[in-house]
Amino acid sequence: MLLVLPVVSYVRALLYPGNASFAVRTVEWIRDHGAGGMIDAIETWKYSRQAPPATGRPTDMPAVVPSRTPVKATDLPAIKLLPGVKALPHEGTWSVARQSSKGKPLLWTGWFRADSAHLPVAAAAALIPQGADQVRLMPGTREPVVGMASKDGYSVPVRDYSRLVATFNGGFKMHDSHGGWWTKESDAVPLVDGRASAVIDRNGVVRIGEWGKNVGMSPDVVAVRQNLDQVIVGGRIVDSLSSNANGRWGSVRSQFQFTWRSGLGTDAKGNLIYVAGQGLTLATLAAAMQQAGIQEGMELDIHAAMVSFDIETPQGTSILSKRLLESMNSPANRYLIDDQRDYFYVVAR
Repeated sequence: MLLVLPVVSYVRALLYPGNASFAVRTVEWIRDHGAGGMIDAIETWKYSRQAPPATGRPTDMPAVVPSRTPVKATDLPAIKLLPGVKALPHEGTWSVARQSSKGKPLLWTGWFRADSAHLPVAAAAALIPQGADQVRLMPGTREPVVGMASKDGYSVPVRDYSRLVATFNGGFKMHDSHGGWWTKESDAVPLVDGRASAVIDRNGVVRIGEWGKNVGMSPDVVAVRQNLDQVIVGGRIVDSLSSNANGRWGSVRSQFQFTWRSGLGTDAKGNLIYVAGQGLTLATLAAAMQQAGIQEGMELDIHAAMVSFDIETPQGTSILSKRLLESMNSPANRYLIDDQRDYFYVVAR
């Protein structure tokens, strides 16, 4: 009799609407029932002992897309390479990954090595030009809150398929993010001063900053997604990432995990840049974000099941999805069907 309630609860979690693997549903159910600390300890023990090799060539690189549009040095931030390490072919260069029918760049991608102590570790960056695209925030069936009403559902609206450019993951689960989630449709989780925030205005432009300091509420704001504290401020990596004082960037010692990580930030011209890679610690993620030209940046989600960026190309009434990195673990159509987690999607203006 004592097992009836937990069994029923677990079965409901397994059957709850929205895309999520059996493993993810099981782990999240355990977290939600008081064992989050145990899961964090297991993950830290596992991933902190899986350091990548010190030498070798990277294998996890995005395909290079031939660009029909010349890239000028003033158009995009220069990707900084590791000092003293000879660049590999195409390393550190931006390439057009999506363009309009008239050849206008809608999305740029590039790759580079991000950890001098582990040379096989590569990071990929996707640059979303401010003047070419609009970014939107969507809820999932369980995040930011379970059962949240959404007039547009929990997948990319079909009406936006013809202009769809990319989709990518949001941040930590809300109770781990230390922050809030807000749209004009729903103030699902209260916003928190001091937290790193992706703030979207009515034109679909994203600003990254500290809520209550250099970003805040205004009539132009249509959505806000907060996650932890900033990792890059004014182009500089913040201090204390390795100590993670007061759990500012997740559970204690999670910063040392060699795992999939993702981050989001803006460059000096206000373009939005997403960075992700496998085998990154918090410090090497921040370094990779700085290498990509991010001036104001925040960490998004971590671990293989959560880090997801897909380049989306309309094909009539359907979408051709291609991962930013082939080794990304989630389905290529992840946000074209209902998902349990909140996310961002990008459309051409």
